Amino acid sequence: MGQALYRKYRSKNLSEIIGQEHITKTLAKAIETDRISHAYIFTGPRGVGKTSVARILAHSINDLPYTDNTQPIDIIEMDAASNTGIEDMRDLIEKAYIAPTSSKYKVYIIDEVHMLSKSAFNGLLKTLEEPPKHVVFILATTESHKLPLTIISRAQRFQFKPVDSKTLVDHLRQIAKLESIKIDQESLELIAQLGEGSVRDSISLLDQAANYIQPIDLASISVLLGLPPKNIIDDIIEAMSKSHTTQLIVNLNLLFNQGYIAPLIASELAARFRDQIINNKPTLPIKNILDLLAGLIEVPVSRNPQKYLEIQLLNALTYASQPEVIIKKPEVKIPTTDETVKQSQPTERHISDIEPINKEKTEIKDKSSENIIINKETKPELSTSTSEQFDWNKVLNLLKSKYNTLYGIVRMAQVEIKDPDIELKFAFSFHQKRVNEPKNRTIILEAAKQVSGHKMNLECSVDQTLLKKPITKIPETESGMNVISSIFGLENGQ
Repeated sequence: MGQALYRKYRSKNLSEIIGQEHITKTLAKAIETDRISHAYIFTGPRGVGKTSVARILAHSINDLPYTDNTQPIDIIEMDAASNTGIEDMRDLIEKAYIAPTSSKYKVYIIDEVHMLSKSAFNGLLKTLEEPPKHVVFILATTESHKLPLTIISRAQRFQFKPVDSKTLVDHLRQIAKLESIKIDQESLELIAQLGEGSVRDSISLLDQAANYIQPIDLASISVLLGLPPKNIIDDIIEAMSKSHTTQLIVNLNLLFNQGYIAPLIASELAARFRDQIINNKPTLPIKNILDLLAGLIEVPVSRNPQKYLEIQLLNALTYASQPEVIIKKPEVKIPTTDETVKQSQPTERHISDIEPINKEKTEIKDKSSENIIINKETKPELSTSTSEQFDWNKVLNLLKSKYNTLYGIVRMAQVEIKDPDIELKFAFSFHQKRVNEPKNRTIILEAAKQVSGHKMNLECSVDQTLLKKPITKIPETESGMNVISSIFGLENGQ
């Protein structure tokens, strides 16, 4: 059986470790001067050399050659993820007090040490406070923030860092040459980028690509790893810059239908928007891009990555105006003199065009919308049931206080009110169907009745011309993610 490249090219001495010179030089000096600590903590991301350095250090302080084929009896490796309890720790501590069989030091390498239970940490702490002279503990973890401070303070801590792209590319090129793998420079750079600073992950990607096709180029790498096509990503970014919701959703669904997974799409979009900021060529407001980048990080761990990615992209659009709310005022017959008749002929005009001529004229304005259309009339005596005093925003507030999901859907509608009729127009049919459900209709009409003081009628329709309009701006007073999440039936934006 063949050997994986990352195992075949695992470092066997400190000089072969790449990208961690600040650590390897310190440890080499400690070995040379025989100033060995009783405990070390190696922290950092996956695949950057923590376990390799731990094994090399364990062999070096015992003057033993390091190979993958042999495991000295005095070097004990333990996986804390599967040995988390106090009983496991007690067994380890009891054996630690027994002198090494043939080596100078008995070395315990505990991987993923952050997985130990609280009681296990307490058991280890006593030994770290008063360790036997022949014992060295090397604790490795990717999540150092989960370690108790009492443990950290009793060990030398070394922070491993992601390996920079240039160093990774040089290392991959050297391995490709030794393995006679034909690959171009751009493909090496892409693999290093996808490896995200992890030597092990980058070598594994090279190994996978070499088994797929040779010579390796960008096209074959993209197909192999399921990277979304560049032209569709371009179309999605263009749709976002133009607030074109339909184009955005169509292209996103196109990727999903072709089998591309949400985490890889999110990663590609994040890389593109990050480059826009670095090159000072943003296609969206900087704040929108920063919020989007923060959200894209969460896509892989979301319960529904596809929907969560869709929500993040919609939330990052350059939002335009509020939805249009049109209130049609019923005609009112008013007894007038010849003079007042001339001034009270019903004409439909925007409120911004109305200028009061005398005290008998009125100007009606709903602060929730700048597009309210009314009939210009001489001021009549109106009852509480007229549309002038019907405030649709009060209906929305009632829905928001008790039925947040329904509120999130209703607020996306274009509203036309002609008391006692309310018409809601939606861009998407699934919104109309949700509102038309008997339970939801009853809730909306009850809220409208509370605001108007009388029974009202509700009509819902689909108007696809609304798709051409930018989607509704999220008010600053409420969380845009909460509203959009409620529309898709998600919790906490996921």
